[in-house]
Amino acid sequence: MRLLVLGTGVMAKNQLAHFMNIDGVTVVGAVDTDSDRLAAFADKFNIEKRFLTLDEAIAWGEFDAATNITPDRIHHPTTMALIAAGKHVLCEKPLAENYPKALEMTEAAETAGVINMVNLTYRNVAPLQRAREMVLSGELGTIKHVEASYLQSWLVSRAWGDWRTESTWLWRLSTGHGSNGVLGDVGIHILDFAAYGAATDIDHVFARLKTFNKAPGGQIGEYMLDANDSFTMSVDFANGALGVIHASRWATGHLNELKLRIYGEKGSLEVIHRPSGSELHGCLGDDVETASWKPVDVPPVPTNYQRFAEAVATGVQLDPNFRHAANLQKVLDLAMVTERERRELKV
Repeated sequence: MRLLVLGTGVMAKNQLAHFMNIDGVTVVGAVDTDSDRLAAFADKFNIEKRFLTLDEAIAWGEFDAATNITPDRIHHPTTMALIAAGKHVLCEKPLAENYPKALEMTEAAETAGVINMVNLTYRNVAPLQRAREMVLSGELGTIKHVEASYLQSWLVSRAWGDWRTESTWLWRLSTGHGSNGVLGDVGIHILDFAAYGAATDIDHVFARLKTFNKAPGGQIGEYMLDANDSFTMSVDFANGALGVIHASRWATGHLNELKLRIYGEKGSLEVIHRPSGSELHGCLGDDVETASWKPVDVPPVPTNYQRFAEAVATGVQLDPNFRHAANLQKVLDLAMVTERERRELKV
């Protein structure tokens, strides 16, 4: 697979560390509107072809697939251009700013017959994959209740940098700069974590969003700090289970933690993912009577990057695909409507 990198920021460096270790993958070009950033990135990874616009890269055309690591607002126009050129696409999350655009991208990719995947990075968490297998095999029986949380603390600490002075973080707090807040940023991750792990879809949603005051007048420089910082969400799942999903950037003591608890009539599972590692615990069999939890062994799993390379090589579409990400975006869009209208909505 000849791969083009579209966008050369921090996440691009993370992706390249994976892609360059996959047999059969060659990074042949990079695109960025910032010439200095592009040059530094291409020099670091020894990428010869460098383009300041996607149009230039498409006109050159000597690539099979692209990984789209542009800002959220740019996903739609750039991905549509890549699809029109017949290129396979791995797109960063969220697929688009809203469901109509995400659906347009999905239908275009499916019509063109190109491989389309979204980099929902927590699919790489092996305990999540194992939990889904156990649910599907019936080890937990009928699923009754699901809890999921995504907790970050970068608004109360400087572990990742100072959000008060750095544009890298300030834009994430401002709707005027393209942010839909914590719901738009990590909401798709925790919705996928919950629905994928519990092996079901979300079909009803009711959400509450909260924006806390963070500066005098709610503004720092050009940034109006009006994007949501926390959300809570009550959902019904298609398998009949009830769910509670929440996320916050004010979770003191949690740098970046995802947690999923799946409760079934025969047993329960807990998945925890932190920067330090991932764990899976189960309360199963005789342990149900004593409420005892034990670690569950988990084999390694292929990453999204390996699966994308495999899909391009074989021509067989793999998950998570555009349609799945579009469906999650629909839930996120409806969550914002439920906040405004204070009512539950069917997905």
